[in-house]
Amino acid sequence: MAHDQRKIGLLTAACVVISNMIGTGVFTTLGFQAAEIRSVFALLLLWLLGGIVALSGALCYAELAVRMPRSGGEYTYLSRIFHPAVGFVAGWVSATVGFAAPAALASVALGNYLATVVPAFSPLVVAVTAIIVATIVHAAGIKVGSLFQDFLTGLNVTLILFLIACGFLLYRSSHFSLTVTPSDIRPVLTPVYAVSLVYVLFAYSGWNGATYIAGEVKDPARNLPRSLVIGTLIVTFLYLALNATFLYTVPVSELAGKVEVAFLSARRIFGQAGAQLMTVMLCVALGASSSAFILAGSRVARTMGEDFRRLRFLAITNQKGTPIPAILSQAAVALLLVLTSAFENVLVYVGFTLSVLTTLTVIGLLRMRQREGPNRDGYNTWFYPFTPVIFLLLSLWMLLYSLVNRPVQSLLGLGTVLSGLVVFLLAGPVRQPGGSKKQMP
Repeated sequence: MAHDQRKIGLLTAACVVISNMIGTGVFTTLGFQAAEIRSVFALLLLWLLGGIVALSGALCYAELAVRMPRSGGEYTYLSRIFHPAVGFVAGWVSATVGFAAPAALASVALGNYLATVVPAFSPLVVAVTAIIVATIVHAAGIKVGSLFQDFLTGLNVTLILFLIACGFLLYRSSHFSLTVTPSDIRPVLTPVYAVSLVYVLFAYSGWNGATYIAGEVKDPARNLPRSLVIGTLIVTFLYLALNATFLYTVPVSELAGKVEVAFLSARRIFGQAGAQLMTVMLCVALGASSSAFILAGSRVARTMGEDFRRLRFLAITNQKGTPIPAILSQAAVALLLVLTSAFENVLVYVGFTLSVLTTLTVIGLLRMRQREGPNRDGYNTWFYPFTPVIFLLLSLWMLLYSLVNRPVQSLLGLGTVLSGLVVFLLAGPVRQPGGSKKQMP
């Protein structure tokens, strides 16, 4: 990619990571975990483990991004390390389940929450409007899209910090305790704990967000590792503090099985008016997430279009370098999922599916290191090989127990991955993916 097309700076790249991570997961999944795990310590440890997995993955992906500073994420890396077919499968998942489904979920959730504040608003109309607005903004150009993403992400983080501060400063808890007893350690050693990590890792998914736009990031050797690490560290802190706020303000027994954990916490802090404040915060978070998913997913689609003959239309850009067909394709899939509600079935197994790809990518880093040695031109994964080993052990632990305890969802996820091979055979490869950009006629 030409140098003048690298227009995304460190701030926007980090904001893409943050917005890809902060979505519905952190505001809704604690209740599912609390239904099986009643220890405050064990619950917070679960979110800390999720942060360790995400940070370990980010440190590994940073080296791959510097070695191969091209947009596409797993699609680019797995194509170069293993085989174009493996990369295509990753791109297929990213371009369908990976980004469009979460964008649809975020938009629908935004519509539902906003309707509680303004009942006259139709949730479906709001969801469709959110996707259309994000599409128009990103189609207007990288500069406009960057400013839009920076603003939403900054407002999102500010509102979350406000809730955390108010929770600990304005509320006095009579039930919260971090005392560790044998009963707090016991849940950590059970299969339920590993399955609960699926929810947490879904909430953390997006820590690799900057790799999908790597081809447009300025000074990639410097900014890609920084954006991945900074974004992941910020979200890990926010997730731990936010879940600590939920547990500090609401007893675990009242959170168990509940989806609206953020609402319950805000009502304890601010009274009934807190429900409206939380709704506004969630709408900002969901709007930022939907926008970030469309931005990142379109770059994967464009990169695949550069490499496969029957997908070449996805690689076409306008005079500003914006991949309009790729953006429209992501928006179209997201709108289809919103209007048909088919995404509800997909999201049951999306966390498992994405974890399969990230695990395979980190294995790819080990293979590349064995084959080529350390990266002599820039960043190398910190604390290698311990970092990828930690990531793989925790991820494989989660995947194994998910396969045993959630076989239907897990097998559907594997089926989605394998379906990409069929599409690969029909796509008509132009050349070895991962090389320089092919000029479009």
